[in-house]
Amino acid sequence: MQKDNSWEKYTEEEVRRCDEVCKGYMDFLSSAKTERECVERITSDIEKAGYRDLDQIIAAGESLSPGDKVYRINMGKAIILFNIGEEPIENGMNILGAHIDSPRLDVKQNPLYEDGGFAYLDTHYYGGIKKYQWVTMPLALHGVVIRPDGSKVNITIGEKESDPVFFVSDLLPHLAQEQMTKKATEVITGEALDIIIGNRPLKEDKDDDKKDKEKEKDPAGPVKKAIIAILEKEYGIGEEDFVSAELEVVPAGAAREAGLDRSMILSYGQDDRVCAYTSYQAMLEVPEVKRTACCILVDKEEIGSVGATGMESRFFENTVSELLDRMGCYSELALRRCLSASTMLSSDVSSGYDPTYAASFDKKNVSVLGGGMVLNKFTGARGKSGSNDANAEYLAHLRGIFEKENINFQTAELGRVDLGGGGTIAYILALYGMNVIDSGVAVLSMHAPWEATSKADVYETMRGYEAFLKHAERIG
Repeated sequence: MQKDNSWEKYTEEEVRRCDEVCKGYMDFLSSAKTERECVERITSDIEKAGYRDLDQIIAAGESLSPGDKVYRINMGKAIILFNIGEEPIENGMNILGAHIDSPRLDVKQNPLYEDGGFAYLDTHYYGGIKKYQWVTMPLALHGVVIRPDGSKVNITIGEKESDPVFFVSDLLPHLAQEQMTKKATEVITGEALDIIIGNRPLKEDKDDDKKDKEKEKDPAGPVKKAIIAILEKEYGIGEEDFVSAELEVVPAGAAREAGLDRSMILSYGQDDRVCAYTSYQAMLEVPEVKRTACCILVDKEEIGSVGATGMESRFFENTVSELLDRMGCYSELALRRCLSASTMLSSDVSSGYDPTYAASFDKKNVSVLGGGMVLNKFTGARGKSGSNDANAEYLAHLRGIFEKENINFQTAELGRVDLGGGGTIAYILALYGMNVIDSGVAVLSMHAPWEATSKADVYETMRGYEAFLKHAERIG
C-alpha cells in the first residue's frame, strides 16, 4: 500500500496552520523537559481554556454535569483531563493516553564527589539509551530539591545563554585504541556517565595547622567545597539536600527546525512529548463532545509504567470513580461499564524509516516521515510479546473516522520481526476490556539525545486525535 506524503496535499493555508501548530509544539518541548515541567505547562494551558481542578471540586462538594471540564494531577508528575460529554458516561469515554517521561540521566542521592581536580555528579541512566550518545554534549540540569521543612527549590541550569552547562567527558582518540575495540554497549558504561560540574578549587586558609584540622572534620576536596559553597549561596541548598531531590540531566538547548526546507523538528524528548502535546491540544480544540473525552498523560512509561505515577497505578481508575461520584452516578458496576465501553488511542511514537539502516526495517510495514499519523496494530517484541493487538473491527472504525475527516495516516510496526521491539501503555488500559490501539508520530533517532520528527506528522496526528474525540464510538 502506497503511503501518501502529507506535504503534497497541503494548500498554502494548511502549511501555515501546520507551522503554527509546530511553533507551539517546539515552545512546549523547549520549556518542558521533565515530567513536572510538563504538568506545570499543561495545567497553565488548560486552565486558560476553562478546565478546573477536580480535587478542589471534590473538596467544595460541587457536582459535575455535561459540558464541564476538569483535570486532576498525580504527585506533580502525571495529569488526567476530562471533558464531560452529553451521553451517559456509562456508555464509555474516548481516551487519548501518552507519557511525559523521556530517557535521560538521573542524579543519584549521594552524587557529589571530587576526583582528579574535577567535581562530579554521579548519575544513573533512566530508560533505554545508547550510552555513548551522551558524552561530550552540553547538558542541562532540571528538577526539584525538597528541604526537610517541605519547601521546594526549582532547579533549571543550562538553558539560558548566560547559564553554565555540564558534560560527560570522553577519551581522546589518540589514546582510545583499546576503547575502540569494545562493543558499542561497552564503549561507555553506566558508571562512566557522571557529569563534570566544576574545576575551580575553593581558596583555603594558608595556615597549615588550621587547614589540617579542618580537613579532619571535612575531608571534601577544594573543588567539591567550592561547588557546595555555590549551591548554598545561589540556591540555598546543602550537600545533604540531594537525598530529597529529583534532578534530571538532559540535553541543553531549545527545539530547532531541521532541514533547509524547515520540514522537520529536532529536539530532546519527542518520545513521547510529541504525542502528549498533540493529545492535550486536541482536547482544547474540541470544546464540545458527545462522548466524554479523556486525556491521560503519565510518568514512568520508559521503565515499565511502574510506580505511583505510572499507568499501572490505580490513579486513573480512582479518578474516574471520583468523576462518577461528582456526576451522581457512581457505583462499582457503573465504573466497570464506563471503562469497558471506552475506546482509546494509546498515543505513542513509532520508529521512522531510516534509509541509512534500511536492513533493520520491513520496508512494507514501517512508518515514514511525512506519511502522516501512524497506527501500530501491535508493538511488543518478536512474537508480539507484551503487546496489545488491536482487533480488525476497531481498525475499520478508525479508518472510517480518518477518511471522513481527511486525515493522512499510515500503518506500521516497529522494525524487523526478530530484531526486538518496544512497548507502550496500551496493554494496561486494554485490561479493562476497552478497544485500544497505538497511534502517534514517526520518530527518527528515537531515544537519542536529539530526535527528529516531521512537522506534517505532528499536524496530522493532532488532527487525527481531534477526529477521534469527536467521532469514536464503542465497538463490540
